[in-house]
Amino acid sequence: MTTPDVGTDDEATVTIRCQDNSSVGVTFCDRFNFDADSVHYAVELRAPGLTARVNEVVAWIWDSDLTVFLEELAADYRGWEGERSWQTNDLDLAVSAVFRSGGHVGLTWALRPWPQAAGGWGASVTTWLEAGEQMTSLAADVRAFLAEEYQ
Repeated sequence: MTTPDVGTDDEATVTIRCQDNSSVGVTFCDRFNFDADSVHYAVELRAPGLTARVNEVVAWIWDSDLTVFLEELAADYRGWEGERSWQTNDLDLAVSAVFRSGGHVGLTWALRPWPQAAGGWGASVTTWLEAGEQMTSLAADVRAFLAEEYQ
């Protein structure tokens, strides 16, 4: 399930909650940009006993777009074999997807800031969504968030 929200301070957010366990989720928030070449935003992961955040994930206009990846998953609502994956150019956010019988998609969201730095850290959560409408809604919500259509 996804929730596009405009918070009390007019900041756009998108929250993805696992349909199997609503305490597991991912939030895209704090979007900003310095120029027309990139969009910067924060990603937060939550699960029982886990809270992780990367304050500055960067989406470059020349990178493979997260929304295209999500839209392709939504279009394949009848399923696929194996795992599909996407990551930012900086490797600090990665998403992998698997299809489960019954029409559900498992999205594993992994944060690994500073992947080349000594003492770096990583965290991941998996959200399960319906392959059809919930995936389509997620793709649209993320597209709107990254395009700043909420403001």
